[in-house]
Amino acid sequence: MIFSITQVYWLAGLIMACAAVFNFLDATNPKRWTTGLFWGVYAIMFLLGDKMPPEVVGVGVIVLALIVLVKGVGGGKPQMRTEAQNQESALRLGNKLFVPALAIPIVTVIGSVLLKDFKIAGDFLIDPKNATLVSLALGCIIGLALVCWMTRETPAQGLRESRRLIDAMGWALVLPQMLGMLGLVFSDAGVGKAVAHVTTTYINMDLRFVAVAVYVLGMALFTIIMGNGFAAFPVMTGGVGVPILVNVYHGDPAVMAAIGMFSGYCGTLMTPMAANFNIVPAALLELPDRNAVIKAQIPTALGILICNVFLLNFLMFR
Repeated sequence: MIFSITQVYWLAGLIMACAAVFNFLDATNPKRWTTGLFWGVYAIMFLLGDKMPPEVVGVGVIVLALIVLVKGVGGGKPQMRTEAQNQESALRLGNKLFVPALAIPIVTVIGSVLLKDFKIAGDFLIDPKNATLVSLALGCIIGLALVCWMTRETPAQGLRESRRLIDAMGWALVLPQMLGMLGLVFSDAGVGKAVAHVTTTYINMDLRFVAVAVYVLGMALFTIIMGNGFAAFPVMTGGVGVPILVNVYHGDPAVMAAIGMFSGYCGTLMTPMAANFNIVPAALLELPDRNAVIKAQIPTALGILICNVFLLNFLMFR
């Protein structure tokens, strides 16, 4: 294939490596050595992870955790464009500023839908197994090229902006990738079976409504713990959903899966572990309270969660 997921990893690794170098060279960052080391180790995992022994990667993850533990990830004061320069560019470009931003989703849709099976000389143009991610990366590259052409800036400015955003998000940028693997770890460790044992032993599952409530609330709870509804889904579905709601009460598995994931998303709204949804926006907006987004979402999440209990109990067994 011409464009593969490996190249996307290389691109991400390059960006992280640039962030590491910028921090190493930034005398305004009081934590420049530990910050540079953090992003440097992370970059190596993207660039060489498939060629490294798992034990070495594990050591790298421990190093990242230790740096975060001692609060070694910080940010400097990179030299940025002045507000006057930004205003001048905005007035000159007007609504054309939206063109690069819109190019990203357009290219992503075209690549993942129309070019998924397209071949050149017998080779797939885009990795069919990861068409969406590869197309998204291509969209970002095209968007960057459009920005450089429109603003007459160099790609180096884009890397400086990337470093600024990475510094603003800090170590929370790593969480989505790590949490995405947590569900597989829990599944292989037999957490689903343990959940099934605990719920059937200590909770009266003879009442259908109780079983529904345990599944819905459990999806939200495990998502709060793991920060990812996709990680919580195999645990709760394997522990309660399939063996009890489907096998015992003969519920509709499609309805169970849909409302179960929806319940997991309610947990996403209430946890700092869902860093890309809750912590990163607070950091980018420079909110004084890093949990401000979560606090604003909790009432909505709880209301939807209660409705999901009754909705699943009504729809699943029709």
